[in-house]
Amino acid sequence: MAETRTCEQCGALFAPRREHARFCRPRCRVAWNREHTGDPQAEASALEWSVTAMREAIERLARDQVLDHGQGSAVISEAVWWVTIVDATLVRYHRHPYKSAMKSQAPARRRVIEGTFAGLRFVRNQMGYHLDPADFIQPEERQPGADRGGVTAWRWRSLPEPDLGSLPPRGQAWEMTRYRAYQAQLVGHTIGETFGRASAFLKLAAPHPAAA
Repeated sequence: MAETRTCEQCGALFAPRREHARFCRPRCRVAWNREHTGDPQAEASALEWSVTAMREAIERLARDQVLDHGQGSAVISEAVWWVTIVDATLVRYHRHPYKSAMKSQAPARRRVIEGTFAGLRFVRNQMGYHLDPADFIQPEERQPGADRGGVTAWRWRSLPEPDLGSLPPRGQAWEMTRYRAYQAQLVGHTIGETFGRASAFLKLAAPHPAAA
């Protein structure tokens, strides 16, 4: 059975063609945006706050003295949350600046960036719900007696294909796309590389200069 959603504007049921679709047709999206346009200054402040929280979470990856695998996974999980929240906010509410920033990238770089966000969405959806956070991470091997440091040198682990039987067919396809992006763009790469790439693009895509 095809997945259906309720249009947030008119209430009609529709089959989404895109993962983040919320409206049954462009006219409903335009109408919803007109009705829900708030104070631009307040929106800019909220986005700036979110970008700041994301940046602080990523900075903790390098700054915090991690004692064990579990603590490191918790710090990484927080960074995943903030990065995907900022990305979703820009995609949903600041579509034009986001698309412009993406189009400014060279084609190969654009594919890497898009794959990075898809892979992080897979981590967000699976971490703590279907998989233990520690399952995603391979800590850096240190010599006995070496100083403990941040987790930016830790790497993403390869994972088996997820069990998606509880999802509708379209949901299974989307989550499998995220899984493949995770395997292609995150696995084997360091935590620092992944979040550095993601945060750099999001700050470029933010429509308000103060948020960058």
